[in-house]
Amino acid sequence: MEVIRINFPYNTENKEFPPLSMALGYFDGVHRGHQQVIIEAKRQAETRGLSSAVMTFDPHPSVVLGKNQMHVQYITPLEEKINIIEELGVDFLFIIHFTEEFANLLPQEFIDQFVISLNVKHAVAGFDFTYGRMGKGTMETLPFHSRDKFTYSVVPKFTQDDEKVSSTRIRNLLRNGRTDELSTLLGRRYTTSGVVIHGDKRGRTIGFPTANVDINDEYIIPPLGVYAVRMKVNNDWHYGVCNVGFKPTFNKEALKQSVEVHLFDFDREIYGNEVVIEWHLYLRREQKFPGIEELVIQIENDKQNAILYFKKNRQSS
Repeated sequence: MEVIRINFPYNTENKEFPPLSMALGYFDGVHRGHQQVIIEAKRQAETRGLSSAVMTFDPHPSVVLGKNQMHVQYITPLEEKINIIEELGVDFLFIIHFTEEFANLLPQEFIDQFVISLNVKHAVAGFDFTYGRMGKGTMETLPFHSRDKFTYSVVPKFTQDDEKVSSTRIRNLLRNGRTDELSTLLGRRYTTSGVVIHGDKRGRTIGFPTANVDINDEYIIPPLGVYAVRMKVNNDWHYGVCNVGFKPTFNKEALKQSVEVHLFDFDREIYGNEVVIEWHLYLRREQKFPGIEELVIQIENDKQNAILYFKKNRQSS
């Protein structure tokens, strides 16, 4: 997949693209609803003899247009979004740098400069896609703005359990710790990536060594608590439990939230490694224990509950 990053204004004279069937959208999460749009663009490409393409934007429009929103957390930060779209078998990915100037383009200007001039012959978007200043361009105005230069397809609302599959719905589940419900919406488990850093190393002294993971701060991290997880280390997946929190049994005044993973049957040094945490099931809230003995008993219970969960899921899958 060829990735093309475009700044506004864009000089189209320097680059020629093959005729394209392009999916348009922001695509945070690249969830099952988004996948319908991208798959339709690919299908149209194959039917019409075109190359397949996706257009997305960076950063999130709310960072540029929101007065107080300086930092946005994503379901899929840009690099992960790129990887997922590549796995879907797309030929070209266009990433438009979203600025105030770009946001102020009239709908016709957006279509002229970022659809027609990129040699798009067929455009695909969801029923609620908007474009141009204040979102005045819609799928109903697209036929007019297309100037008969391209055809288009509108992908209808995609639902799960009679509710629209949306990034907002996924964000709400994530922020409520309902990680086990995400796979039916995303089409995969929710994952976050980060680097293993040095912690206080208390876990190993009580028989439960942990990997302290510094997660990219662009990700949405599930709320405080203990989770059944898998973690990918050097391309291999391992089962474990993860504590998100402040370790109240040890730290009375911890200021920084930590993400610590205890992997079952794992004893390698992995400091500095980039790892991926795959979030499965919320097990319990984080709590303070009277002493180390009670904490050890609870961690062992967490471990057994996670092992039971993974065993059940392997049998049912």
